[in-house]
Amino acid sequence: MRKKKDDNLPDLENTIIESIREKKGRNIISIDLRLLNNSVCVYFVISHGDSNTQVRAIAENIEQKVKKILNLNVYHREGYENAHWILLDYNTVVIHIFQEETRRYYRLEELWADGKFTILEDIL
Repeated sequence: MRKKKDDNLPDLENTIIESIREKKGRNIISIDLRLLNNSVCVYFVISHGDSNTQVRAIAENIEQKVKKILNLNVYHREGYENAHWILLDYNTVVIHIFQEETRRYYRLEELWADGKFTILEDIL
């Protein structure tokens, strides 16, 4: 288990959310997993885009902003090849950026339904 205390956690989560919003990511949900046993991280942030181009742009923007503002590099990334589902792992926060139909198929929110959900409004 890689859970650890991170004093930058609120800054990291806020930077990620703002980065998603800048690229018009939709239906942003933050799931606090701290009260769950054996969770893989502290937070999940989940969002989706309308195309592989948008999904890729959201992920790239997150990486750039987190590096610039917090000087943190992503620990692990996957999914850039087809951009149906890109995962960015910052150890304490794991980001899932989907295409809408892929998000509906995997229903990740249902798998972690015991977490504390924060649903953020879309910015139009």
